[in-house]
Amino acid sequence: MPMRPELPHHLYSAAATRELDARIIAAGTPGFELMQRAAAAVWRELRRRWPEARRLTVLCGSGNNAGDGYLVAQLAQRAGWQVAVLALTPPERLQGDAARAWGAARDAAVSIQPWPASLPQEGVLLDAMLGTGLRSAVREPFSSAIAAVNDSGLPVVAVDLPSGLNADLGVVEGAAVRADLTVTFITLKPGLLTAQGPDQVGELCFAALADLPVPGMAPQLERLDLCKQLLPPRPRAAHKGMFGHVLLIGGNRGVGGAIMLAAQTALRCGAGKVSVATRSEHVAPLLARCPEVMAHGVDDPAQLAPLLEQASVLVLGPGLGRDAWASQMLQQALQADLPQVLDADALNLIAAQAPTPRLGERSVITPHPAEAARLLGCTTALIQADRITAVQRLAERFGCAAVLKGVGSLVAGPEPERLPGLCIDGNPGMASAGMGDVLSGLVGALLAQQLEAGDAARHAVLLHALAGDRAAQQSGQLGMLASDLIACIRYYLNLRDI
Repeated sequence: MPMRPELPHHLYSAAATRELDARIIAAGTPGFELMQRAAAAVWRELRRRWPEARRLTVLCGSGNNAGDGYLVAQLAQRAGWQVAVLALTPPERLQGDAARAWGAARDAAVSIQPWPASLPQEGVLLDAMLGTGLRSAVREPFSSAIAAVNDSGLPVVAVDLPSGLNADLGVVEGAAVRADLTVTFITLKPGLLTAQGPDQVGELCFAALADLPVPGMAPQLERLDLCKQLLPPRPRAAHKGMFGHVLLIGGNRGVGGAIMLAAQTALRCGAGKVSVATRSEHVAPLLARCPEVMAHGVDDPAQLAPLLEQASVLVLGPGLGRDAWASQMLQQALQADLPQVLDADALNLIAAQAPTPRLGERSVITPHPAEAARLLGCTTALIQADRITAVQRLAERFGCAAVLKGVGSLVAGPEPERLPGLCIDGNPGMASAGMGDVLSGLVGALLAQQLEAGDAARHAVLLHALAGDRAAQQSGQLGMLASDLIACIRYYLNLRDI
């Protein structure tokens, strides 16, 4: 999803946004003026994207979302465009500022027709049907109108958010508009950026409309952003012992590539020393690929003990498998009093344990939705239906920092007072094997360099996503490999002016 640079740092729920809107009005800005500002913002972005379209069809529902649509229609007509409004709710039922907006469009002789009606073959469609209050499946006539919009083949602009999209959760409530451009107001809503949201939103633009009187208003999430000094400059007298010793455990028979990717990433991202405990058959290929790694063939889990004594951080799971060897390796590692990163089959093995282990505030788990479902004893569908709650539950249950991977990756804990973070970067080219292994190695390297678990998780998720975008810019999304990200992550780690 293309992003513009002026997106705000904090994200607010739909309910909080409505309260903020009310505070702005109470502070002296009339509601109709806010509606006019919203319409002007939509009209400005619409003309930027499609300056030669010259035809606009607006689909209006009820409430303030419809009011915005009527005012955009008036602006377009004033500019000489051919304009028509299709009303899904009789405009006579509108109240307050929305009724005033309808009156302004009617007085400007904008063509207003009842839905259903045929959509045109050209121009731009404006979705002003449903607002942020939707909490159940879309009903008629909106479901038919949404289907017609999506089947039209015309460019679509959504007012505030695409109709049918849950503003808080990013789930489609039965049906939702697939917009090419969404202009959202007052706050940035989480549903625009996670779960199914990005596929419905298209290009996302933000218009604040007013200075927000926010004392006492708690945001729901914060957008992940890089610190200028993620890692401090190294002293001239630096030596490898100052930057941690990461021990990666995994690489069962037939899946040695995962541990190789994680180990190479840990080295490239600044860990002082990197060791790998893996099946003996993977030692030679690992050393051929990355001779800087200390590779140990550990076919008997009892051989792991001396390696654990030398490490400062553990990474568990890449290519680990779920057999007896994997289980014994994991159990030994969990008993070590060390910061740990757990991914892949380490998570699947933990999910089968009872009682649930407390991993501790120095550790990080990085599940994808299916792994998260196993850890929480529910379905993947339930995880995706409320990703924000899911990542918070993961952090609480395991007492650690938790990453919930996917579109709009989320990070929570272990600090209960800190807001969960949401990553808006990354691209579909990253949907390929090994990406999670690279992320695990990166988290391990940051932990080894003394970042707290929550900071390590947040920065690793963001660096990983930014690296994916940089790799896509260099060579395209299709055919992107996990190993392509390693040099790009290193690039961002070495930036001093961000």
